[in-house]
Amino acid sequence: MTPTLHLGQTLSFDANPFEAGIAAARHQRHGGLVVDGGRILAIGAGDAMRAAYPAADTVDHGAGLIVPGFVDAHAHYPQTAMIASWGKRLIDWLNDYTFPEEMRFADPGYARDIAGRYLDLLLAHGTTTVCSFCTIHPDSVDALFEAAEARGMRVFAGKTCMDRDTAPAGLRDTAQSAYDDSAALLARWHGRGRASYVITPRFSPTSTPGQLQALGALWAEHPDCLMQTHLSEQVDETAWVKSLYPDARDYLDTYESHGLLGAGGLYGHAIHLEPRERDRLREVGAGLVHCPTSNTFIGSGLFDMDGLMREGQRIGLATDTGGGSSFSMLRTMAAAYEIAQLRHRALHGSELLWLATQGSARALRCDHLTGNLAPGLEADFTVLDLASTPAIAQRSTRADDIWETLFATIMMGDDRAIASTWVGGRKAGPVMQKAGERK
Repeated sequence: MTPTLHLGQTLSFDANPFEAGIAAARHQRHGGLVVDGGRILAIGAGDAMRAAYPAADTVDHGAGLIVPGFVDAHAHYPQTAMIASWGKRLIDWLNDYTFPEEMRFADPGYARDIAGRYLDLLLAHGTTTVCSFCTIHPDSVDALFEAAEARGMRVFAGKTCMDRDTAPAGLRDTAQSAYDDSAALLARWHGRGRASYVITPRFSPTSTPGQLQALGALWAEHPDCLMQTHLSEQVDETAWVKSLYPDARDYLDTYESHGLLGAGGLYGHAIHLEPRERDRLREVGAGLVHCPTSNTFIGSGLFDMDGLMREGQRIGLATDTGGGSSFSMLRTMAAAYEIAQLRHRALHGSELLWLATQGSARALRCDHLTGNLAPGLEADFTVLDLASTPAIAQRSTRADDIWETLFATIMMGDDRAIASTWVGGRKAGPVMQKAGERK
């Protein structure tokens, strides 16, 4: 197979910029990325790559910036159609919008339609990997993995499990069916191509202790799987958990005491953490997932990015659609910057891009596969147009370096900034840009 040489600006990471600063990032103004067989073969100066691979097919992206494909570490694909629903706190928002929409996924055809639409939206926004909750319906899991397989995407997903009467009757399973359905889906999908099954209790308020125990047992039987849930998103939610689990030391203990705390655990939001919880999450190496547009949209609070990073926590970034108000990881980076500013920390562009790529891949335990531009990794990358709108273009003319240029796109960019998205070395398509329009 003939390699392909992609020419353009390139931006990759040698280390974590939260620890190593700007020097962690490697920028080539005239760079080259060589792809062969769906993987990255080499990266370096464009002229050097051309000389080393003279027979390679060439794709010239001009002044486009080649970055790792974005990695969305926490999302709810079934909420695609009801994203940006008005004005509720978490519990009301779930009851009024989320749960009625998720009931529609009892129809496999509806699940397939939304799954395809959702993944096309991600690709249009430069996202190549996602970790998503499904619904209680096993067909909703099949629909997402089938759509991902057709597009060649790396997707992490699992059946959402809820058996407590705090969830509506149409969305409840049982401890046994949660175990059985999850085990069957795991056997069918985990490790098939680029699919990874994730054990998925929605959160403690919608699961009985028996269900949490059953899912903890399943995780112990399959420790190579990830487990995803929610933790300490809102103050009133945390109080609700304490009322439902009066013997628990804290919110995290409702998971820990049932075998649902570990290195492969993903805990969405994690805003209102107590000291013991922070200590235990760091000790086990769990992943915390920051969902900034969701946190502001639903009024949840301000994630402590600086403090948690300095503690040595493993942190990823996510849209949390549809609690989050955008499918765009660019908009998510911008919101992360704004929240950090409110906590008196200005995140650098290198830190924001790292969070949206290698940082999220690290939280998902797949940074050895994707999330960066390096030899041996899967060839998932996005090409950014750094002058995609007149406002961004005029700001870019005044930029002194790549970081000022990129920052304008982070703060003001959207799907128009995505010149192209590449999955496994192939250009993604068809990609939905607007309703009824394809490129």
